[in-house]
Amino acid sequence: QVQLVESGGGLVQPGGSLRLRCTASGSTFDAYAMGWFRQAPGKEREGISAISWNGGITYYTDDVKGRFTISRNNAKSTLYLEMNRLKPEDTAIYYCATYNDRYYSAPLSSADFTYWGQGTQVTVSS
Repeated sequence: QVQLVESGGGLVQPGGSLRLRCTASGSTFDAYAMGWFRQAPGKEREGISAISWNGGITYYTDDVKGRFTISRNNAKSTLYLEMNRLKPEDTAIYYCATYNDRYYSAPLSSADFTYWGQGTQVTVSS
């Protein structure tokens, strides 16, 4: 069992930045690749970024590539998502999740992720 808790969401103006955190407990954090998903109102949950167990391989969808950076600190059992140049269309609930292996497969599918956090709201608005 893995427990995941996201934090760092909030209200930010367009062009601003936020840094999301996902803190894990209950199991060996570096046993899993990790991912970030988001779900906007009225839309399906989409996987936007992933990182291998040791941080050596990362993935981004085209929507966030060049603006978002995923990273992890295995010693702190923490996953991060640095979000820059935010746009109103980035508004969503953001979730972190554990992949079912050390290396992920892209594009990301929710079915391949086992444990999920409760989500953190990100709102980009002026």
